[in-house]
Amino acid sequence: MECVKIVLLAIFALANFVGQAQSAADSKVVCYYDSQSFNRPGNGKFDLSFIDPALQFCTHLIYGHAGIKEDTSSIAPLDETLDINKQNYRHVTELKRRFPGLRVLLSVGGGRDVSGEGSEKNMKYRTLLESVDTRLKFATSAQNLIKTYGFDGLDLAWEFPETKPKKIRNKVSSWFVNLKHKIVGESVVDEKAEEHKEQFIALVREIKNAFRHDGLLLTVSQLPNVNSSVYFDPRQLAPNVDFVTIQAFDYRTPERNPKELDYPAPLYELLDRKYDENADYQIRYWLGQGMPANKLVLGFPAFGRTWKLDGDSGLTGVPPVSADGAAEAGPYTNEPGLMSYSEICSKIANQKEIQAGYLGKLRKVNDPTKRYGSYAFRLPDSDGNNGIWVGFEDPDTAGNKASYAKAKGLGGIGIFDITLDDFRGTCGNDHFPILRAAKFRL
Repeated sequence: MECVKIVLLAIFALANFVGQAQSAADSKVVCYYDSQSFNRPGNGKFDLSFIDPALQFCTHLIYGHAGIKEDTSSIAPLDETLDINKQNYRHVTELKRRFPGLRVLLSVGGGRDVSGEGSEKNMKYRTLLESVDTRLKFATSAQNLIKTYGFDGLDLAWEFPETKPKKIRNKVSSWFVNLKHKIVGESVVDEKAEEHKEQFIALVREIKNAFRHDGLLLTVSQLPNVNSSVYFDPRQLAPNVDFVTIQAFDYRTPERNPKELDYPAPLYELLDRKYDENADYQIRYWLGQGMPANKLVLGFPAFGRTWKLDGDSGLTGVPPVSADGAAEAGPYTNEPGLMSYSEICSKIANQKEIQAGYLGKLRKVNDPTKRYGSYAFRLPDSDGNNGIWVGFEDPDTAGNKASYAKAKGLGGIGIFDITLDDFRGTCGNDHFPILRAAKFRL
């Protein structure tokens, strides 16, 4: 009898191990690739020859980005010289020869196809939705482009209007604003939002119908600061998408919030912040509205957001903190207010430098709660200059988010983007440490 019990326990343990292994094998690791990284200066330049160490971990590679031709409602390369003339589309899809299990998709939109200003910004993405004729033209053009260059599908990083950034107010002002919102509601960024939600469902359905015969994939990326409840109906989208990636970052950026810095990509809600500006809320919303867990992918960044500290920023760096706009651009990314992980980790002081009182580098503050993220900072000098604060993803926090995705039974994780990870191994022996850590925690 005891032998039978031991055998049953062994069978149960083996079944559990196989189930876990199968779950890990089924988890998606969606790697976003910014084609414009080829144009970065110096060691920031990402040539496709650097990509192989990443692709051993990636199940999907999403090429960013294509755009929309307003006059024809068709999809079009945003950089025809690179994408078509230099055959970057071909070079990327040919990676499947070396990595047969890899699926390569083309993403449209993503905040890169910019036109117009104010309320008219990127209006073409909403206008296209409003007619069956323009939606079908887009679907046909997308199918033709994808098949011509050997992509496995299309990612819709649709450029709906962003929510307005939170303003800094004193307590009296905040009380009046909250009262106003209760009486008249939040400010409206799109008068036809409900129609656009229904029309986006129709577009997804029409594209999927066009793709079905060729077995092409269709995915959706929810861009940062786009209100999920306004523009997406998870239950209606679910039957026609292969997965949805929630880009759960950039809730605070120097562009949106120049006067007050804060954690840019918290996993959970912070005290006295907007309830929906965190990954956990977004994931729970999509699950609660009918999107199957295995079709949800949690996206997080391989970069940090940087602010200048000023004389009112204090000494601790604990956010939220007064700031003076975007910090200077990094030497590789060349974009104020943003640094790649390799730019950040090379600026962080090691223990010996901290003990020696070295002031040139950044002091890192880890997140023992595993809820909000890491940050690093350098206080301003006596003249009030050279102060900097950066909130960023590192291998530990990326691993925490991968563990969250696994615990929730999600479809996987998405990295934005692999060209901003430490692809040269500048800060250690491993290339792509953020991607690698996240994959291992799955």
